[in-house]
Amino acid sequence: MKGPLFYSKILLFGEYGIIKDSKGLSIPYNFYNGALKTDKNLSEEAKKSNASLVKYASYLSNISEDLVVFEINKLKADVANGMYFDSSIPQGYGVGSSGALVAAIYDKYALNKITVLENLTREKLLQLKAIFAEMESFFHGKSSGLDPLNSYLSLPILINSKDNIEATGIPTQSTSGKGAVFLLDSGVTGETAPMVSIFMESMKQEGFRKMLKNQFIKHTDACVEDFLKGDIKSLFSNTKQLSKVVLNNFKPMIPKQFHELWKKGIETNEYYLKLCGSGGGGYILGFTQDIAKAEKSLKDFKLEIVYNF
Repeated sequence: MKGPLFYSKILLFGEYGIIKDSKGLSIPYNFYNGALKTDKNLSEEAKKSNASLVKYASYLSNISEDLVVFEINKLKADVANGMYFDSSIPQGYGVGSSGALVAAIYDKYALNKITVLENLTREKLLQLKAIFAEMESFFHGKSSGLDPLNSYLSLPILINSKDNIEATGIPTQSTSGKGAVFLLDSGVTGETAPMVSIFMESMKQEGFRKMLKNQFIKHTDACVEDFLKGDIKSLFSNTKQLSKVVLNNFKPMIPKQFHELWKKGIETNEYYLKLCGSGGGGYILGFTQDIAKAEKSLKDFKLEIVYNF
């Protein structure tokens, strides 16, 4: 038995900033996906997932029924029968592995669920986001709910502010363009919780808060607007500034061996790197106006193209 597929996501812009009300833009990434499956003979990997679902089911049974009501007994019975989450989404890579699982569980077990087919008003989107934030906090300690929302709707989501989100369209990809957004595999997994606590600790310093507001959020918002308008020239100019701000102020979130590579991109203009998710490992997001040049420059790494300009 196998349920519907839920896809990974990429937060193109807005990591950390959305905690402080910057804009954000999140897009589905169909290269990876996951689905709930049931099997009598579980592999070692599936056994781990099943054991985690046992704990998750008991966590979900304590969520306030004012927020969401689940068919908990059905969920627990299915888990007891060998249900697991079969996923190709790498964990700890910033592409939403827990988000896809949360979306799959909500889709299958929530009563009176909000569906993709209805008119998705801002209220409904915010309600879904609140439900998903509560569901996903089991995995991260604190969640915005955006990853599962993206996975569940399989639509690009524009975050204008905490209380203002909307499904959006993004410019059609160009098949002939040389520019691209790509993922670079850092080869190490990252943990969300420790990175977020480093960020929260930094937020206690006035200088850091100023930098966040006057530089990080300013360039993030501009990047989102440029991307949606298809203003490539301005997008790359703002992405370069954003890449600099991150290198200077978010060093602990960038794996050490990438500090030089990051700097090299800014100096040569061959590519600009930014965090993908909370950082600390996993994927690093790259932007380039010439993918052939970037691939040559980063020949020691595996690149995956996400979007072509």
